[in-house]
Amino acid sequence: MVYSMTGYGKANCVLNGKDITVEVKSVNHRYFEYTGRMSRFFNFLDDRIKKEVQSMISRGKVEVSLMVRAVERSDTNIEADLPLAKNYYAALGQIARALGLENNADALSIAHFDGVLTRVKNEEDTESLWLDVKTVLHKAMEEFIAMKRAEGEKLRLDVMSRLDTIQKRVEKIEKEAPDRVAAYQERLYAKLKTILEDTGIDQARILTEAALFADRVAVDEEITRLYSHISQYRDILSGDRPRGRKLDFLTQEMNRETNTIGSKSNDLSITNTVVDIKAEIEKIREQIQNIE
Repeated sequence: MVYSMTGYGKANCVLNGKDITVEVKSVNHRYFEYTGRMSRFFNFLDDRIKKEVQSMISRGKVEVSLMVRAVERSDTNIEADLPLAKNYYAALGQIARALGLENNADALSIAHFDGVLTRVKNEEDTESLWLDVKTVLHKAMEEFIAMKRAEGEKLRLDVMSRLDTIQKRVEKIEKEAPDRVAAYQERLYAKLKTILEDTGIDQARILTEAALFADRVAVDEEITRLYSHISQYRDILSGDRPRGRKLDFLTQEMNRETNTIGSKSNDLSITNTVVDIKAEIEKIREQIQNIE
């Protein structure tokens, strides 16, 4: 199964009086990189969320957003500093008496003074909250991974198709390569016949030159290795969980063998085929950059 590094998932549930929303998204990255976005009140969950996500994916730049809102009761209490309120009232009474006024301060007016009322966040059962967040996180990850799987299948089919094209091109080179030696031998014979005119031609010399030429331009080993790389590529793409790094390495090796064939070739047809292969390898390289 092939998984893309690009994905998105979102889930929302109301659990134990909490409206919890988790959003997960990722883009390409060579390694695993995590970013958590949440209220500072829930920062203590960040490491747990990171470990949970990392246990499900191997690489990619992942961003997880968490939002928690109380729906059955407020998660914040309002506390009154009664001693401070009494001090304010006493101070207002002193001002009123000094000015010959009535102290008409009421609770509402005193409540507006700094420090009389304070917002205090309720204590959370952190373990219970984590279990609820984890439940919603897993739902979001299910959608997230489903999208990665769907995108990955598209990548797999495209790469497999390009591997088929490359194999056909390699088979073409394998078929044409031996003909180059025979053609070289004929050209060499014709050239020597012209130079030596009617004098005898040393057949042994021609065979020796042809053998040396064949050794210089032989691409049998490169072709064998290319077939092997293509086979390994297919095996990885058909496996349970292919890894992009392995495909990166094989792509480099395929490109190296193709370059070697191109450097040995002095045949226009084979050179053109090598160019076609390199173009397909480059397209594969672009695609596997998004494979996890």
